[in-house]
Amino acid sequence: MNHFDLTGRVALVTGGNGGIGLGMALGMARAGAKIAIAGRNSSKNAAAADALRAIGAETLPIEADLLQEEACRESVDRVAAHFGRLDILVNNAGIAVRKPPEEYSAAEWHRVIDSNLTSAFLCSQAAYPHMKGVGGGKIISIGSLLSQMGASFAVAYAASKGGLVQMTRALATAWGRDNIQVNALLPGWIDTDLTESAKREVPGLDDRVRSRTPAGRWGKPSDFEAVTVLLAGSGSQYITGTALFIDGGYSIQA
Repeated sequence: MNHFDLTGRVALVTGGNGGIGLGMALGMARAGAKIAIAGRNSSKNAAAADALRAIGAETLPIEADLLQEEACRESVDRVAAHFGRLDILVNNAGIAVRKPPEEYSAAEWHRVIDSNLTSAFLCSQAAYPHMKGVGGGKIISIGSLLSQMGASFAVAYAASKGGLVQMTRALATAWGRDNIQVNALLPGWIDTDLTESAKREVPGLDDRVRSRTPAGRWGKPSDFEAVTVLLAGSGSQYITGTALFIDGGYSIQA
């Protein structure tokens, strides 16, 4: 058996139109999966779909605002209806608001929590019956280095990602009986649009990241391809409830 073959599997990647999400989608597509991507920006969705089709993947782009409960549920159901099944869900959609905690408005707090955590729960909940119906599935949620470490400029983001890790553990215990494995990946500092803005907003961040990271560089979305295929495939049947750092060693540096 080839544990890294995803032929015939169907994956939905929220926020899959760029950055880490697109890197994960490309990895699964190269392993043979059919890919749906959900995001708010239709032009980015189209460009991501073109990139996936260019490597031979059957692809469905979905324009959706996952801040809305119905959009979460409808996106999942649309994927299952279009492809006839849903095997893999990647909860990647998210935002950050960077400012001192005393300056947050309640609206900003709720927007970050709902984007990063609530949407992941709703999509997972919607995916559950489809996965159970095909005998199992895989849920991979994108946490963060900041789910385990503090940062003065990202309290809502850190709280949402910490909650995502605990949600991963809880869902793993709840749905293991249905052969659904639930895991989280904790990215460190990865070069994406989100972190480009962080480099501008947080003085000295680029130098600090490079000096502290044993790998000596920022991560790339392509660094997520192989580990996604592992967690999405049959090779991870006995891996569940984990939270794996993908950070070039940043979190272990004393």
